Amino acid sequence: MTEKDDETYCMIVDAARPPEAGGPPYAECVLCREPTEYPESYRGITLCPPCEWQEAQRTACSG
Repeated sequence: MTEKDDETYCMIVDAARPPEAGGPPYAECVLCREPTEYPESYRGITLCPPCEWQEAQRTACSG
């Protein structure tokens, strides 16, 4: 396995992500209700950067 393959082994490359907001109003995080980097008009699950990181750690493959 090459270094490039190793970096992307656990990543979901084709996952749909909400568009980033150009400015306020921002959507609330569904876990902690802090502002996210996504527009308020986006419908779906939005997470703030810290919750997104924690969710990624929680669901990461273990090896």
